[in-house]
Amino acid sequence: MEKVKLNMVVNGKPESLEVKPYARLLDVLREDLGLTGTKEGCGVGECGACTVIVDGETVNTCLTLALSMEGKHITTIEGLMENEKLHPIQEAFIKHNALQCGFCTPGLIMSAKALLDANPAPTRQEIKVAISGNLCRCTGYEQVVDAIAEVAGQLKSEKSLKK
Repeated sequence: MEKVKLNMVVNGKPESLEVKPYARLLDVLREDLGLTGTKEGCGVGECGACTVIVDGETVNTCLTLALSMEGKHITTIEGLMENEKLHPIQEAFIKHNALQCGFCTPGLIMSAKALLDANPAPTRQEIKVAISGNLCRCTGYEQVVDAIAEVAGQLKSEKSLKK
């Protein structure tokens, strides 16, 4: 089958690739771009391990055709680090022991990032709703909610300082 040209921006970098028409975004990110932080858990959109942010919204890459990403801006877990420094959400996950095996962690962090970008001061209930599409078998969710709530509190403090 003939490959098709795909142009998208991944982690702030323009990417132009030739992909199979039926290629999933998950496979293009992992195999073609070497961004292996995005994980395949279930392959049917149930677990959230493959979550990335596309134009500000979370997307399950296992259900997304790569060609539907033409011209889109995608952020993966690798795109959160700046100058070799972990993102505050990543630091909070470590601080609150919100990870065990780590398989679900990238998807949870990306869901948290999308939430905090849209709502820098969510309630604990809003945090729980935002991560409801992400399954974790190891930690339970209280540590995850605590980590996200801490970052939300930091964002709220920063915002009030700027006023």
